[in-house]
Amino acid sequence: MIDFNSNGFFARLKKVNNDEFGKIINDFLIDGENVIGAYKSIRDGVVFTNKRIIAINVQGLTGKKQDYTSIPYSKISTFSLETAGFFDLDSELELYMSGVGKVKFQFTGSTDVKEICKAISQYTLA
Repeated sequence: MIDFNSNGFFARLKKVNNDEFGKIINDFLIDGENVIGAYKSIRDGVVFTNKRIIAINVQGLTGKKQDYTSIPYSKISTFSLETAGFFDLDSELELYMSGVGKVKFQFTGSTDVKEICKAISQYTLA
């Protein structure tokens, strides 16, 4: 599980095809749950569905050990977005879950983070 209090950080995430994590994530999805966006760094990844966020933390030298953390939208109490700037080309999304802590996702400058925030708003405020 993500250590929400000290190291809940995923860096340099870049949009990938929604099928990138398909054979891994499909086993986790429930009826009516669909992938709306997938993002990957060198090893780690995050998948946004219409029900939750699934963070994938690849561990060890071989990468065979993987940790999957499911964050239901209903548990997100607050989120914060820092958009890319002129010199700092990355954007950051911080999610705060009551009773658990926070997790931070850093996206490359080409990522439409406002689209991600709109989806989070749609699922947390509905």
